[in-house]
Amino acid sequence: MAAEGSQGQASGLPLVIVFRAYGAVVLCLPRSFYSLLFLLTLLTVFSSPPLTRSQSGRQKEPKPAANGNTRQRQASKSTNQQPVSQTSPKSNPNQDNANDAEDVVRVTSNLVPVPATVVDSRGVALTNLKLEDFELRIDGQPNPISDISHAETPVRMAMLFDNSGSLSESRDFEKRAAIRFFRNVMRPSDQAAVYSVATNVELAQPMTNDLRRLEQTIESFGKPEGATSLYDALFDALAYLKPFVGRRVIVIVSDGRDTTSRYDHDFDNTLQKLLADEAQVYVVQTGIYDNANVRDLAAERRMQEFAAQTGGAAYIPKSVGDLDDAFAQISADLAQQYVLSYYPAADKRDGRYHVIAVRVKSKPNARVRARKGFLVKLHDRV
Repeated sequence: MAAEGSQGQASGLPLVIVFRAYGAVVLCLPRSFYSLLFLLTLLTVFSSPPLTRSQSGRQKEPKPAANGNTRQRQASKSTNQQPVSQTSPKSNPNQDNANDAEDVVRVTSNLVPVPATVVDSRGVALTNLKLEDFELRIDGQPNPISDISHAETPVRMAMLFDNSGSLSESRDFEKRAAIRFFRNVMRPSDQAAVYSVATNVELAQPMTNDLRRLEQTIESFGKPEGATSLYDALFDALAYLKPFVGRRVIVIVSDGRDTTSRYDHDFDNTLQKLLADEAQVYVVQTGIYDNANVRDLAAERRMQEFAAQTGGAAYIPKSVGDLDDAFAQISADLAQQYVLSYYPAADKRDGRYHVIAVRVKSKPNARVRARKGFLVKLHDRV
């Protein structure tokens, strides 16, 4: 053993001797302090590389996991943020409509819009007026106007098309009247719906700006039959229009007779509903007018009252030429109107009717057509 060790040291191979010593130490040198110390050193030297490799492996494995988690968190954060910014405005159209409906109800409760058409003594529209040119009186007392806007506000309209038997003799004329109305009055920003009015009231065409679809709806109506539930149709149309933002307009193409509406949907209640829900009414009154004996003068007066109280207008055309004149006037109204905004005081939100009067202070000869009154129902108060 000693000879071999001397030879190994002389040959410069201490590791061989170490190995041999290492193998012999366990058996032959258990009591040698120096040998044990040397062996412990050797054990540390030979055991360190595997430990180092093991720790290195454990360190390298968490790194991808940590990086991966970091990327996942970043991606998750980005994913959670990006759709909100991209899709939140249209993530749920039904919810948006519901929110719009709530907004409209809230505005209806506090704000009274007053559409006003202003013309000079020759009937020419005055289009350059400002807020300070107008005076608004409520129940005879001057009241401040909160704001004024022009007619660029989109229109949301519902046409009530009479499909009852009373219109059978003027059927073609009535259809032409409705189609020409859409062609002459609707702007690209406007939308319209069509109701079929007979004994039953039906929403034949939901709200759209597709002119062709509106015309096809009118053309598809068959032979008129049944009675007329015109006031029921007005209630239905008001409920349908309420969630829509914009100027709400109802166009009645009918002879104006109501025969089968619900008992509580009489003229007075219908007018109150129109004033509370703030919709303008335009009437294109069709029928046979050459013979005064067959004219329903009471129906004409009721239609004129609906129009006058809401700031609209009623027309009784007798020819296609009269239709063009009537529709040109309606189109001019919707395109040139001022919309005055009035916030009623607390004592005016009492469910009662209040009279509105509008005039142009700066032009005494100007003629103003605006709604005649308003009411805010008690349950609409905020």
